[in-house]
Amino acid sequence: MANEKATLEGTMAITDEGWWESVLAEEHRYSGANLRGAASKPEVRKEAEKESAGGERPVDWRLIKDLYMNDRIVELAVTGHNRGGLLVEGGGLFGFVPFSHLIELAGKEEQQRSQNLEPFVGRTLRLKVIECVPEDGRVVFSERAAQSEPGKRAELFLSLHAGQRARGTVTNVTDFGVFVDLGGVEGLIHISELSWGRVTHPSQYVKLGGAIDVQVLDLAPERCRVALSLKRLMPNPWENATAEFPIGSVHNATITSVLSYGVFARLDQFGVEGLVHASEIDRAEGLALKDFLFDGQSVQVRVLHLDPSHHRLGFSMRLH
Repeated sequence: MANEKATLEGTMAITDEGWWESVLAEEHRYSGANLRGAASKPEVRKEAEKESAGGERPVDWRLIKDLYMNDRIVELAVTGHNRGGLLVEGGGLFGFVPFSHLIELAGKEEQQRSQNLEPFVGRTLRLKVIECVPEDGRVVFSERAAQSEPGKRAELFLSLHAGQRARGTVTNVTDFGVFVDLGGVEGLIHISELSWGRVTHPSQYVKLGGAIDVQVLDLAPERCRVALSLKRLMPNPWENATAEFPIGSVHNATITSVLSYGVFARLDQFGVEGLVHASEIDRAEGLALKDFLFDGQSVQVRVLHLDPSHHRLGFSMRLH
């Protein structure tokens, strides 16, 4: 019981405010979810400039919180779009609808977004609030969530708890993590919580629309956030690293990245990755690593360096 408590306290430590802020900063960077001045329509940008000059129109945060906590549906007009989705407003509400939360566009490729979003401008959508952060001026709506019955979110927040295993559907895969619908509540698996090894991109581990099991790390209903983990459903290989893959041991591995200075390889049995520096790879003079090594290639490696506390491994492809 004591070990379980310590583990849960450890998971809470990684979801502090700094962690969330870094996630949100990355999300803004990649989704373009800036609610003012980011739309592609000139009239929307003009309106944003007018607001900046004369002060922003007041947003009814009490109403937004009420809509979220009571899982209510609201109808809003689409005023514009950017590369990440739609801008909507109405009745003191302003917000953003991510591309992945539009029913008609489910499964469409990213390069098709701009042309597919333009016809939405001027339409009215039935939406639910799925995220709201007043201090950031951030409100995110979902058309897809509005298909579920009202009150479902409140029930889920009451039933969920940190450390719990849950099942959901992948709704969006971004450079910084994966969004998962738990049946009315959407959570985020940050890229650092996908695997105990190095993650090049989240698409390595999940597929859009696929079902997935996760562990709940943290719940913050008052801030409309749920933090999730995939890797914590699996044993942490770093805890027994010195016994399982000690310095000098040889293992089967798979190359995951070929770079100018070496290759990254994942130990097949344990799922952790390490670097094989170019100096530890035999090759003919003048031959580049990419000329004879490739992603997915099976190799054998010998452990040269091991630092479990920092999750670091160094390999050699010279086995003796």
